[in-house]
Amino acid sequence: MASITANTKHKMTVPSIKKTTTTTTTTGKLKTVGATKKAASGRRGSTAPAMKPLALATPDAIAALKGLTFEEQITRVMDLCRLAMGEQPTLVDKSTPHAASTTRDRSMAAADVAIAAKELGVPFVLKKCGVMDAMQRMLFPEGISKTFDDEDNTTGGLKPSASAVSLTSLDVDDSATYTTMSTAGTDSKRGKSTPASAREGSLLIIRALCELVGKKAEPYVVGAFLAAALDECGSNTGSVREAAEDTASALIKLANPFAFPRLISPLLIKSLKSTEWRVKANALDRLAQCATTSPKQVCSMLPTLIPAITNQVWDTKAQVTKAAGTSLLAICQTNPNPDVAPAIPAVVNAVCKPSDTNKAVEELMGTTFVVTVDAPTLSILCPVLSRALKEKLAIHKRAACIVINNMSKLVGSPEDVAPFGPLLVPELKKVAQSVQFEEIRDEALKALNSLTKALGDAYTAAAEGDKGDDTAAVKMAEEQAKVVAEQKRIEAERLAEQQKEEEIRKREEEEKRKFKEAMDAQRELDRLQAEKERQEKAEEMKQKEAAKLSVKGSAGKCQGCGLKKCKKTCLFYSG
Repeated sequence: MASITANTKHKMTVPSIKKTTTTTTTTGKLKTVGATKKAASGRRGSTAPAMKPLALATPDAIAALKGLTFEEQITRVMDLCRLAMGEQPTLVDKSTPHAASTTRDRSMAAADVAIAAKELGVPFVLKKCGVMDAMQRMLFPEGISKTFDDEDNTTGGLKPSASAVSLTSLDVDDSATYTTMSTAGTDSKRGKSTPASAREGSLLIIRALCELVGKKAEPYVVGAFLAAALDECGSNTGSVREAAEDTASALIKLANPFAFPRLISPLLIKSLKSTEWRVKANALDRLAQCATTSPKQVCSMLPTLIPAITNQVWDTKAQVTKAAGTSLLAICQTNPNPDVAPAIPAVVNAVCKPSDTNKAVEELMGTTFVVTVDAPTLSILCPVLSRALKEKLAIHKRAACIVINNMSKLVGSPEDVAPFGPLLVPELKKVAQSVQFEEIRDEALKALNSLTKALGDAYTAAAEGDKGDDTAAVKMAEEQAKVVAEQKRIEAERLAEQQKEEEIRKREEEEKRKFKEAMDAQRELDRLQAEKERQEKAEEMKQKEAAKLSVKGSAGKCQGCGLKKCKKTCLFYSG
């Protein structure tokens, strides 16, 4: 049996939200052994819960609200607004303790405010009742210009938008002022002097207006509070961040697509310059959302959006980098050009991963350009092509030159390609002048000539800062003349080389002909000599055969008796 002494240690688990294992020592102190930590991201991946009203959830409650007098309706709406912002209504017994407001309570109160706006009218609730003024003071405690000013703001804030309904032009009743709240739980580092619950409640009201009221609330909330929703994504309080993310998503979903170029896009691009990484990540998510809600407007803004998002690909935070890649792919896929659509994933991957630039150029090499190439298409392709022209291997530079040449022939207007002239023209000149292989230099000159024709006067005017049409025309003419002169020089050298090769070929053919004639003559002489020798040999053989048949020797004497005239007694005597 085990004995218990003073040195015995007992392990016990303390019940808590976070599971923590502690060790009890003889001194009675608790020593932490291990604890689970919350993820550092803080960004929620699930869908936001639906907004459900509480006080105005039934038709009878709504009818009762409509039956109140004008002043009573204002009081009732402001009480709901205070509940949404974490405060108690005005007519409440403060001597009795009350439970602290939770996010769920504030969400239901915000939904009640939205239902009131839907039934009583959005202008009445937001302007006459002072709800919009209350939300403004909670989200912009120092005023919009102070909170989002570029010169004074050192926390990476946003620039205010020119809303159709300016906050300074709202006709708000001075008597409908909001009660002063405590400053406990504020983001002091970010210069926020209002409670986190009040800011969360304001964001929940905005979201409820977007989801429950709809298009009638759009002029009052999109332009006025989108910047605040983006800025609050960097709050130190998790509930405020979640409310800000949900509100920003609801605002983007509600906004008219035509508001993107002048209203939404500048705010999102400004958010990408924030020092808070959560603000940048949320802005990138909203850009990806805009690619779905307003694809045509996003496509028209690609030359402005792509450079801004590309800068975030190299952010130190992995969450921002991942969101930048996703957002870049989403906005690039809004481009309707069917020629480059299959290569867009490879091009975006090359932007995020420069080592894959050659793979993207290979994809583009197999592209046949048929549709007119406009500014959005050029904004997708030109950064990757410019990087490909800086590759070490000459074969990669040749591929980029071929793509640029094919692409430039179908450029719609000089204004479309003018912003990308400084990106491609210098690199093409370097390739045409410094590459060792003549074939690649020739491809670079072809691409430069096609690109120069596509640019027209636009590139020179942009490069010279629009100093004058005459100067631009002269500079452009000089540039075109240099390109033409270089092409003529290369053509003349090629022609001279061809003529030299032709002369050498003719000389070699003449030498081959003479050599062939000489060999034929020699072969004929050899044949005649062989024929002569054959005849002589045949004659000699004939003579030998005749000599064998004759009785006379070579001296004319008889081979039997040895006399020139044989005796009668000789065997060869013939009479």
